[in-house]
Amino acid sequence: MPFINYATKSIAIKIVYYGPGLSGKTTNLRYIYYKLDSASRGELVCLETETDRTYFFDLLPIRAGMIGDFKVHFQLMSAPGQVFYEASRKSVLHSADGIVFVADSQIPLLDANLESFDGLRRNCLQNDLDLLKIPLVFQYNKRDLNYLIPVETFNNLLNPRRMPWVEAVAVNGVGVFETLREISKLTVPVVRDKLFGAKPRPEPDTATLPQRPPEETPEKAPEPGRAPTGPTTRVVVKSRKEIEDELELLSREYVGK
Repeated sequence: MPFINYATKSIAIKIVYYGPGLSGKTTNLRYIYYKLDSASRGELVCLETETDRTYFFDLLPIRAGMIGDFKVHFQLMSAPGQVFYEASRKSVLHSADGIVFVADSQIPLLDANLESFDGLRRNCLQNDLDLLKIPLVFQYNKRDLNYLIPVETFNNLLNPRRMPWVEAVAVNGVGVFETLREISKLTVPVVRDKLFGAKPRPEPDTATLPQRPPEETPEKAPEPGRAPTGPTTRVVVKSRKEIEDELELLSREYVGK
């Protein structure tokens, strides 16, 4: 469930990068961190072992877009891939709003991918998360190497529902922001509906009155306990360049208050 702060008028959306060890989860977060301007993101926090593998999680808070009058903050976390950190993986998934499954495309690691995805199902169940409903994007990483698992095989084994998927070479940044954009496109509308309620469908009878476009459709009255949103609630998902531009503006506005 997203966290909403009424004092700062901000919403924190938690995205978890999940997958087998060394599949590229932390590489994704590091690339995003170094490519975004400092106004676009907070600090990258890494907790690692002496072998330079993620021990608990990586946390990268970035700010992008608006839901109504609320600033959207993405908290990107990567879960440890090693099987002996099962408790940590379960903890990181708690209250996740969206999941990116980062698969290693090397043929010898097919079983590791399947085992990791089975663990994801199990940990989601224990966290009361429905893997069939939560926003989910697949990233098939390391596509620059030899002897790769075909995308069709990945989709048949991991993604039979054909959720969005991205081929990536995260170490070079290929597919990194595309993956972030896909999970944002899925997650933001779901978060909006959870917090403010879904928009009503337009009335079918429009013989005398022109139908207004969806973004101008008035919101229904909020249920008890829900936040008021005003006449409309806009959902804006930004590209990387738009993220950087808007975050710079939002940062200046926030500092000036």
